[in-house]
Amino acid sequence: MNKFINATLFFIFIPTMAFTIIVGFDLPLESFGTSGAQLEIRDEVFLGFGIVIFLINLRRSMRRWMGMRIVNQLSKFKWNVSVSAERKKRVQVYTYMEVFVFCTLAYGLYWVSHEAWIPALAFLIGALDGFVFTLFGSNKNRFRIGVTSKAIVSGDRDVALVYFQGLRKISIHQDTIYFDYIKKLQLSIPLDCIPASDREHFFKIVEEQVDLNRVFVTRERG
Repeated sequence: MNKFINATLFFIFIPTMAFTIIVGFDLPLESFGTSGAQLEIRDEVFLGFGIVIFLINLRRSMRRWMGMRIVNQLSKFKWNVSVSAERKKRVQVYTYMEVFVFCTLAYGLYWVSHEAWIPALAFLIGALDGFVFTLFGSNKNRFRIGVTSKAIVSGDRDVALVYFQGLRKISIHQDTIYFDYIKKLQLSIPLDCIPASDREHFFKIVEEQVDLNRVFVTRERG
């Protein structure tokens, strides 16, 4: 989900920056009989880009914070632990890189044209949210993974919800746990979400929630 949202934001950024360049450098728009700086609807266009960027970031923010809230309701889980130190470091690195990129994009838009302040602000809001989320989650040990009677829930910069219904196979390949379902659906979670010392217990709890006559569970534990 995170990769898809970042790809979508980059896809939106390209026309946003293109329009910002047209306005900022007052390039001619012959088909409209005007130039970028004189285009009457430029404020509306910037507003439209800003709203789209903001809504995409809002969707990710809501998913992240909701996932964190759910996975920290410890009484609802049969098993629940903080993600491994390795996973936490990876979350910090990737999210802070994301924050840096968003700030750079925001600065670039505003530098080319001050009129692009709305989409620039939308990127800055996304950056601030990512920074606060990562700082809070890391310092408070809120990045966790847990098992209920119905699903596996993992919440850090990515939110994973793996239901047991319809599950047919659990396997490990290249530091990833794969969950294969009927109709060829496959979900996955990173193996390093689970501390190495807790992996045996994790699989034991998972095995207790599924019908082992129907679900193959790998004996490999990473």
